[in-house]
Amino acid sequence: MTLNIAIIGAGPAGYYTAEAALKHWGGAAKIDIIDRLPTPYGLIRAGVAPDHQSIKAVAKRYEATNLGAGVRFLGNVMLGRDVSIDELLKLYDAVVLSVGAPHDKALGIPGDDLPGVVGSGAFVGWYNGHPDFADLPVDLSHHGVAIIGNGNVAIDCARILAKTPAELATTDIAGHTLEVLAGSAVTDIHIVGRRGPHQASFTTKEAGELGHLDRAVPVVRPGDLPPLEDDAALEPGHRKMVGHIRSFAVEPRPVKPVTIHFEFFRRPVAVEGEGRAQRLIVETTRLEGGQAVGTGELHAIPCGLVIACIGYRTATIPGVPYDAGRGRFVSDDAGRIFPGLYASGWARRGPSGTIGTNRPDGFSVVEAIAADVPAGKGGDAGAALDALLASRSVRATHFGDWQALDKHEVGRARPGAPREKFVTVAEMLGLLG
Repeated sequence: MTLNIAIIGAGPAGYYTAEAALKHWGGAAKIDIIDRLPTPYGLIRAGVAPDHQSIKAVAKRYEATNLGAGVRFLGNVMLGRDVSIDELLKLYDAVVLSVGAPHDKALGIPGDDLPGVVGSGAFVGWYNGHPDFADLPVDLSHHGVAIIGNGNVAIDCARILAKTPAELATTDIAGHTLEVLAGSAVTDIHIVGRRGPHQASFTTKEAGELGHLDRAVPVVRPGDLPPLEDDAALEPGHRKMVGHIRSFAVEPRPVKPVTIHFEFFRRPVAVEGEGRAQRLIVETTRLEGGQAVGTGELHAIPCGLVIACIGYRTATIPGVPYDAGRGRFVSDDAGRIFPGLYASGWARRGPSGTIGTNRPDGFSVVEAIAADVPAGKGGDAGAALDALLASRSVRATHFGDWQALDKHEVGRARPGAPREKFVTVAEMLGLLG
């Protein structure tokens, strides 16, 4: 009997799950990878920084999966709008939610709703040309930007803001972003973290890149550094990252028009401004038992843009158990929500790990499906879904459509750039006809 599997989400988690299913069942399974956007690859396309093209090369692996026997991509199909979870569960033997965690967590401080305060998911989507965020109002007329968070996303945001047009010329950054950056008045970028360098979760590569920017210099206050001998207790990779942070405290430093300030031991307590963000109020902290404790000492960081890089949440789906505290679906260790419904990637674990961390998730979920559904119901669930979507006038896109869009994006690229993305769904569908 043929096993029919629907995977919701065409990002890394979805493709690694499809890859695992192909390895397990081969041509005995029919796999539909469904996404609300007309394009595949999720965060590879819209989340990985545009100046990290080598990471985006993993899309070639996903392309090979999509060309495997029995695998289809169905884009422009939105769960809840075009088809319900209950309808999919009736059609398919197994449904896997690989929808990621697309929603930014709120700062939860006074003033976090002021214009000029954005989440990193929105900001990253803006500079990557995600259709949801192409029209995000980003005002860089103020000299200051505050970026809250001590992970790689914070460094990505700082690096994109700090780079020159020439440094970004060979990337696939969105054209509208280049236009805004060209008029930027930003001279001071503040990366704000509650704890210190030892607790930061930057990777060595990301931290090291900041030391090689054409027009920006990173700065760390020497007093924020722990004693050098304390580095010996760190893992080798983390110790190397901290070494980069230490190098940013050494003087003399180059004189450049943009300064990236590492604001360690600073806890955001409010955003203030007349009608929009104009300053971030932070409290100095100290460590007690590894935790940041406020000292009562307050400082104001002048800024017209505040970017919160503090985490993400998976969207809720009616009828699907959800852990509001962790911002993800409730599942067992294998990713089983209940027999027939599963989760992989960030929808299962929460927003953690690297792109490759999603691969074991996919194999774990496939093992759970194999245990729960030893033999499929047979039939062609994909054909039934096609008929259902057609009855609702849903224009689903397929992998051939993506290949056509891909060719057009590459063909219209700026000189030296890999592509110029289409940034609206209407534009994409209009091209496909």
